[in-house]
Amino acid sequence: MLFLCFSRVIKTDYEKEVMRYATKVTCNAHKSVMAKCKPFMYEYQCEANFLHYAYYVGGCRHVGYNNICCSGMNGAVLHYGHATEPNSKEIHDGDMCLFDMGASYSGYTADVTVSFPANGKFTDDQRAIYNAVLAASRAVMNAIKPGVSWVDMHILANKVTLRELREIDLLRGDVDEMYEAGLAAIFQPHGLGHLLGIDVHDVGGYLEGHPDRPLKPGVKALRTARNLEAGMALTVEPGCYFIEPLLKRALSDPVLSRFLNEKVLKRFWKFGGVRIEDNIFVTERGIENYTPVPRTVEEIEEWMSKKETVA
Repeated sequence: MLFLCFSRVIKTDYEKEVMRYATKVTCNAHKSVMAKCKPFMYEYQCEANFLHYAYYVGGCRHVGYNNICCSGMNGAVLHYGHATEPNSKEIHDGDMCLFDMGASYSGYTADVTVSFPANGKFTDDQRAIYNAVLAASRAVMNAIKPGVSWVDMHILANKVTLRELREIDLLRGDVDEMYEAGLAAIFQPHGLGHLLGIDVHDVGGYLEGHPDRPLKPGVKALRTARNLEAGMALTVEPGCYFIEPLLKRALSDPVLSRFLNEKVLKRFWKFGGVRIEDNIFVTERGIENYTPVPRTVEEIEEWMSKKETVA
């Protein structure tokens, strides 16, 4: 029998073990996809590889949500793959892939996103954006502990990403001023993550007696504004996207445009996006990250060098 807890604090070892298993299968399925992915495949073939591994090897007969298999500019579409012809693009040499897929087991779901170059080798620009997002992810996971505000974690991730984009001269100016102006929401219009468990976006985000939904750009997209508690299961999923309508809006805005280096920005116009999503439990001292998948540039390139023959 499923243990329903509407505050979404995971209270049983059974729940945790099932979620760890679903995430382990999910990560192994992602690794299988990464090892088989190559240019001129179609996005749906990578999706099929994921589904085959999760079902055939892991015994996970369902997924927690529609699979998101983006390549190239499709990575800038946050819920790509939900259309009538999902995941249908041919993957090109030089594309970044952003694959967000999660297996479900015994009523509990994982939710993991990996981003990697289709050909297995990061370009300098791909490396820079990927490392910016990875820095944001690690800053948040190092800061999480019981009592911290999820809103503060979102702001931390945004500011780290802005700082990293400034390091490659894509942005100019003071990071705090950029954030207060709303620039972070141009590059990451979604929230940092969400509660996870029986549903991929699990219940308990906004409860009576807890903080209300924030109203500022970026944080208003958060699925919870609660202070974190030991036992919570969450995703941590910072991202950086080059979404043409948002970029055009920022360039035409007299406040936002002063932070943008338009010459450098043009290099990334057709980049797509990067998202890194891990599944975590909040513990008494910090977190347990139970997402065993290659994360650094070096780990990804090393894993993808073990290319398999696609059947």
